[in-house]
Amino acid sequence: MADNKQNPFEQAVEIEVEQAAGPGSGDEFVEEPVEEVVDDELLQMEQALIKAEDELVTHRDAMLRMQAEMDNLRKRLIRDLEKSRKFALERVMKDILQVRDSLELGLKTDSGPATAEQLREGQALTLKMLDKVLQDHDLELIDPAGEAFNPEFHQAMTVLPSEELEDNSVMEVLQKGFKLHDRLIRPAMVVVSRKP
Repeated sequence: MADNKQNPFEQAVEIEVEQAAGPGSGDEFVEEPVEEVVDDELLQMEQALIKAEDELVTHRDAMLRMQAEMDNLRKRLIRDLEKSRKFALERVMKDILQVRDSLELGLKTDSGPATAEQLREGQALTLKMLDKVLQDHDLELIDPAGEAFNPEFHQAMTVLPSEELEDNSVMEVLQKGFKLHDRLIRPAMVVVSRKP
């Protein structure tokens, strides 16, 4: 009985093999299509390999070009950065030279002895010229006289009692401060009030 009970899957496989072989076919008939199939698959695999190698060459070439382009860009940026460091102050210096020339011209004039008023007037004009240069280059003056003390922009040099001013008000500006593009360059040095 054990011989009669075969696995149904094994029977199905035997039937498929017999049907595939066909009636009256020998072993030689089955081997030829298998060799052709293997040759076809081998040919397809060789073509796929050739195609993959071509793609590899293409992608490698593109990658090398991109690396070279990035390297050139990096070198150009370094060169531009060095130039900007060298010449960043060029415009400011040209404007300051005008102030220097004005001072030099004032010292060269031989119109006789100058009065204190004339000297003061010359200094005022030079200061006005310098302030314009600084303003043109976005340097903002911090003059907080009478304002509330702000530790971000003011440096308290001393605290004095005052009945007229509110607590923590700037009584006097000892040295004006400056900001460049909203960045503090120098805080204003001030005297701060407090109630007695």
